Amino acid sequence: MNQEVSYTDTLSHLLPKEQDGRPVQAPEVAKTAVKYCLYARKSSEDDERQALSIDSQIKEMAIQAQNEGLLVTDIRKESHSAKATGMRPVLNQLITDVRSGMFGGILSWAPDRLSRNAGDLGTIVDLMDNGYLREIRTHGQIFTNSPNDKFLLMILCSQAKLENDNRGINVKRGQRTKCELGFRPNFAPLGYLNDYYSGKGMKKVFVDKERAPIIKQIFEKSAYEGLSGRTICDWVQNETNLRTRNGKVLTVSMIYKILNNPYYAGLFTYANKWYKGSYEPIISRELFDAVQKKMEVAPKSKPGTRVFDFTKMLKCNHCGSGITAQEKVKNSGARYIYYHCTKARDPKCTQVYVREEIIKDELIGLLEQTPIDIIKAGTSLGEKLEIFRQFSALQSDNSESNSDQLALSKFLGHIFKEGSRKEKRDLITCIKGQLYLNERQIIVK
Repeated sequence: MNQEVSYTDTLSHLLPKEQDGRPVQAPEVAKTAVKYCLYARKSSEDDERQALSIDSQIKEMAIQAQNEGLLVTDIRKESHSAKATGMRPVLNQLITDVRSGMFGGILSWAPDRLSRNAGDLGTIVDLMDNGYLREIRTHGQIFTNSPNDKFLLMILCSQAKLENDNRGINVKRGQRTKCELGFRPNFAPLGYLNDYYSGKGMKKVFVDKERAPIIKQIFEKSAYEGLSGRTICDWVQNETNLRTRNGKVLTVSMIYKILNNPYYAGLFTYANKWYKGSYEPIISRELFDAVQKKMEVAPKSKPGTRVFDFTKMLKCNHCGSGITAQEKVKNSGARYIYYHCTKARDPKCTQVYVREEIIKDELIGLLEQTPIDIIKAGTSLGEKLEIFRQFSALQSDNSESNSDQLALSKFLGHIFKEGSRKEKRDLITCIKGQLYLNERQIIVK
C-alpha cells in the first residue's frame, strides 16, 4: 500500500454505529503504530464448519482494531486448507509483503487461521526472529518477538496440527466402521440412492425404483443374450430413459463400469478389502458371475509376438480411422487374417472385413502401375528385381517393355508370397500417397 489507511477508513462499514449513523470514534493512533494486515481464512474441513465465517472474522477483528487503536492498512482473506505448507496464495503474498516492510503486524481471529502445519509456522516465526514481523494479534492474545510469546504461538499452532493428524486417523477409523456395517463410505453407484436425511451414522442406501430395473436388464442382456457393451449402450440410449444423475446419456465405458461393479450384487471393496453390503442387491451373485464369465478374454500376447504385414499403412476411407488386423481360426484349423477399421473416429463405421489375400492383390495391382525404375531405386530389392527382369527377358519373345512388366509382376508375386515383412513394406512405400481401404479396394489419395 502506498498510502497509510487507518482502520476507520478500511473497516468503517463494519464498525458499530452511533445513533446518528457514524462509526464509534476510535482511539487516536500513535504515529509509530504498527501497520497491520487483517488476515481471515475459512477452510472446508468438517471441524471448521462451525468456526466463524470469513465475514464474521473480519467483523469481530474490526471491532478489536477499533477498541485497541490498531492501524489496519489492508484486509486479506482466502478459503484454503492450512494443512499443507505453502499452498495458500494469499498467505504467501502476505509473507512476502511483511518481508518487504509493507506490514509489521498481522491481525487474525486465532493462531490456527495462520497455520496448521510446521512449514508455514516456521516461516512466520522466522519473520519474527528477523524483526520483519513485530506482532501477531488474535482474539484475546498478543504474540510479540519474545521467547515466551513465540513458544506459546508454536504450541497453539502445533496443537492445531495435532488435531489435523488425529482427524485423519479418526476419519479412516469411521470409514472402516461404516464398511463393517455394510455401507461403502461414498456415493452409491447409479441404480441406488443415498440417504441425506437420517442422522449421522444412521444413513442408508436405497434402491432407485426407476433406474434399478434397467440396470438389471443391462446385466441380463450381457449374460443371457451375449450382447456387447456397445450394443447394450445403443439399447440404453435409444430404448430407455436411463440417464446419469446429471441427466447425461450413458457411454460405452459407463456400461462396462456397471457390468464390472460387484456393488450391484451386494459386495464392495474399500481399501483393498472386501465387504458384504447391508443394502438390497439389484442382481444375484449368480447373474454377476455369469456376466464376468461372458466378458472374460484370453490373456493378450506379449508386445511384438504378433505383428501383421500391412497394419499402420492403411486408413479407413469411410471415417479416417486406422486399419488393424486379426487372425481367425476356423473349426477345420484353417487360419485367416482379416483387416478392418479400428472405428476409433466413428464407433458405427460400416467398413467391411477384408481378407489379407485381397489386400495383397490390391497392393500388387497398385505396384504394377509403378515404374520399375522407381521400385529399384526406392527399395533395397533392386538387385533381386534385376535378376527377375533378366530371367524374364530370356524366356519372353515379347518387347522389352512387356518383358519388364512381366518381370515386375512375377517379382511382386514372389515378394508378397515368400518375402519378409520388411521387403513387403518397403515395396508399399514406393506408392506415392496415402492408402485408404474402401470396402474391398485400396485407393490412393
